[in-house]
Amino acid sequence: MKRNILWGILASIMLISSCSVSTTDNSDAIAGRLVDYVNPFLGTATLWDSVDLGYTPTRRTWGAEVFPGTSLPNAMVQVSPMTEFRSGAGYQYEDSIIYGFSHTNKGHWNLCHLPILPVSGKINHKEYYSPFNHSNESASPGYYQVYLEKYAINAELTSTLRCAFHRYTYDGESNAKKLLVDISSSNERVIDYKIDKIDDNTFAGYQQNSEKLYFYATSNHKISKLDSINNGEKVLSELSFENQNNTPLELKIGFSFVSVDKAKENYEKEISEKSFDQVRQDASDTWEALLSKIKISGGTEKQQKIFYSSLYRSFLWPALRSDVDQEYTDINGKNVNNGFHYYTNPSFWDDYRNKLILLGMLSPKVATDVINSLVDKGEKKGFMPTFFHGDHASTFITGSYLRGLRDFDVQKAYKLILKNAMEENPSRPHILKYIELGYVPEQDLKNPKLETVANAAVTKTQEYAYDDYAVALLAKELGDNTNYEKLMKRTSNYKNVFDPSTGHMRGKLENGEWIKDFDPQVPFYEYMYREANAWQSTFFAPHDPQGLIELFGSKENFESKLDSLFTIPWRGYEAHNMSGFIGQYCHGNQPDHNFPHLYYFIDKPEKSQVMLDSCMNHFYGMGKYDLALCGMDDAGEMSSWYVLNAIGLYTFSPADPEYLVSVPLFDTVTLRLNDKEFRVVKTNNSRKLDKILYDGKPLNGFFISHDQILKGENIEVITKE
Repeated sequence: MKRNILWGILASIMLISSCSVSTTDNSDAIAGRLVDYVNPFLGTATLWDSVDLGYTPTRRTWGAEVFPGTSLPNAMVQVSPMTEFRSGAGYQYEDSIIYGFSHTNKGHWNLCHLPILPVSGKINHKEYYSPFNHSNESASPGYYQVYLEKYAINAELTSTLRCAFHRYTYDGESNAKKLLVDISSSNERVIDYKIDKIDDNTFAGYQQNSEKLYFYATSNHKISKLDSINNGEKVLSELSFENQNNTPLELKIGFSFVSVDKAKENYEKEISEKSFDQVRQDASDTWEALLSKIKISGGTEKQQKIFYSSLYRSFLWPALRSDVDQEYTDINGKNVNNGFHYYTNPSFWDDYRNKLILLGMLSPKVATDVINSLVDKGEKKGFMPTFFHGDHASTFITGSYLRGLRDFDVQKAYKLILKNAMEENPSRPHILKYIELGYVPEQDLKNPKLETVANAAVTKTQEYAYDDYAVALLAKELGDNTNYEKLMKRTSNYKNVFDPSTGHMRGKLENGEWIKDFDPQVPFYEYMYREANAWQSTFFAPHDPQGLIELFGSKENFESKLDSLFTIPWRGYEAHNMSGFIGQYCHGNQPDHNFPHLYYFIDKPEKSQVMLDSCMNHFYGMGKYDLALCGMDDAGEMSSWYVLNAIGLYTFSPADPEYLVSVPLFDTVTLRLNDKEFRVVKTNNSRKLDKILYDGKPLNGFFISHDQILKGENIEVITKE
């Protein structure tokens, strides 16, 4: 029996009986450093078992697609091993060879600039890669180590915000220490490159794929020569070094997206005078300070490790793109300095749901500079940028402003997100039809397939309605009542794609007719739905859960439909980005990530808790090595989902400055925000929510506001004994 069917049956039983799930072992508070609870390998393994996936794979499935290497929070540099080019993050745990150590990473089949591999002796330049074994590999925040078996080299890596530090210890007396710089390769197509020897200990240059990265590197060994080798498939730059007292070969590299001179300046300011051990300790301390903003006690050791590993993973993207003096290259290719640090775009479709709010809570300066970066791009591009699907910069900006983040020009930001909502633009395709009809129409296609590219009209309608809500909230806050009222009327547009005859959100043609060939269990990448089927789309209205419930006629009808989401078995469709099922619910992808919380709105929080616990207990640390996630981490969204639900505070509607309270995994959670501490305390060991107290008084409903958190009063989650 497939696990999704089994879980469907178990979920049905649990939903009816509301059985409690014990997740605590009365552990004391965590002792020692929190970085020791982080496993950077979590998420690097791939799921192969049909029982875990929900289908029988015919190809390698997408794992979390994360990297195990070294980085600081939201840094420019991510130094990590490359075991496979053109893969998600360049590293797959099941691989057994390493091609080099690259210096940028996101986990989305891109970046991975400048792979470098230490070598020795006579080199086969076609098969230069080295085998490795996980027994001789380790990682912690700000550090990565692996033994390269072919060359008998112990490789160690650490990093600063804009620099990398390599230390290579060669076994025995090697008189042929070399580095191979894979200058023509990255995780995407390399457009241009250059590498030059500057002096006896320095080389510099650039590599350009979708972004142009400059580098300035120094070695503690003298460079005897720099050769360019074409092996028929790629160009390798080989640096040979003079042997110096058999000491480890150390390489310090500064990076910049502006120029080599700026890379040198970053190098001089961040790393030039520091030892490897100093940089490693600084990196560890930086992560310790961030992780310490949420302290937990209780729970199992596995839950504690998954929690801090997930918190770590939540703060690796967006990535820094400005230099130490805040200079950066803008979207027009000009080098500018506007007095803030410049960042890449967030992965909005994924992480607007939770991670960007977590970023604002724990790293408010980074969050506001990300918004400043978006405004800069928006003003020069004409519209606020987006990512993948939807227009969720609006949610991030509104949610951040309403939570008290003010270090950005809100009028400029508002003007841009309002323009996105009113004019045809790349971030909101079909927006004029949406305004005219009250929904995005779908194309009338015969025999659509999983990969069919169409309007994804249902998803767009739902997401535009939510984006309208986010813009409306900011309009109201800024006193623009005319646009507030106009946008609020549009927030109900999601109802226009609800088909009461099927009880599902359904594609609609421009003439108002429903898409005829309709099966709610068939998934699509971009037809009617975006990476989902009707079941995984029907319950999306985070701004209006009561209005959604009313579409079904009664709370009882809605409950029955929601029960079916978690109990009707997945048919075994194989689709990238869709894995890890409880019935039709897919935790391995983002579209339905707040659906388990919907039972709260029919006064059945215990049923939500069963689903939340099922996801946290089953979908993190899976597979043969206990290192897989049920789906892509998507720049930290999957990890952030775990963090927020594990502490019992979820961003159900991230544009609203409030959090849905659930039963935390831990006995006590202490958050330090704005130099104030706020505690979530769980009373009793049951998983059935009884009542919530704030400052000793009953909480009105299930939500707590951001302002209440900032006041520093405790919240007590009392469960039924």
